[in-house]
Amino acid sequence: MNQQKRHELFRRLREINPNPTTELEYNSPFELLVAVILSAQATDVGVNKATRRLFKVANTPEKLLALGEEGLKEYIKTIGLFNTKAKNLIKTAQILLEKHNGEVPQDREALEALPGVGRKTANVVLNTAFGEPTIAVDTHIFRVSNRTGLAKGSTPLAVEKKLLQVVPPEFRKDAHHWLILHGRYVCKARTPNCAECVIRDLCDYKDKTGQPFTTATKRSSGKKNATHKKEARTLSRKQPRQKKHQ
Repeated sequence: MNQQKRHELFRRLREINPNPTTELEYNSPFELLVAVILSAQATDVGVNKATRRLFKVANTPEKLLALGEEGLKEYIKTIGLFNTKAKNLIKTAQILLEKHNGEVPQDREALEALPGVGRKTANVVLNTAFGEPTIAVDTHIFRVSNRTGLAKGSTPLAVEKKLLQVVPPEFRKDAHHWLILHGRYVCKARTPNCAECVIRDLCDYKDKTGQPFTTATKRSSGKKNATHKKEARTLSRKQPRQKKHQ
């Protein structure tokens, strides 16, 4: 994929979703940090169900620490690896209070020093909470980047570095969200929905599914909207109501 196609790819994704964001629900950098730590090997839906209850009683490092490890487990026990995550979150709360005045640091090294926080989590926090143009490569972004030819790499780190090189600067801040949503709802792992993909003609994937949406298929199927409008509705339905802190 050349740079002209990359620019057009993101232009189209921006057109259907001008203000993308995470599907995790949060109202502060600390809530986002907690939610992202909990989301490892868990779904955003499952995390949101747990944090809706948790954040009512513990949405700051002080309150989380007061809740204690066992108390925290009662709120997150429906999430995978909750024992380890509870331990990490309590330790994280302690470190934030002792070293960062209870605030989430806007620094990669400091973030990655927190228990349960790796490069991907740090990237999400830096991008979503603080507006930095980082790109967190999860399974969806790794798949979309390699499948489309946008940024090929054998590891998440290799894909991340390639994306930072090739994503046009004007799209870099929101690239993470566009790609993850596209991978989650359109460019799916088992069966990509190529027939309704707004970047189908730009994609290098050889085994595309279905036929591209055309005027003829629109008439025959009785569908009222073009492909990009359908995808926009899908994505907009998935967006949670939340405040975004930058």
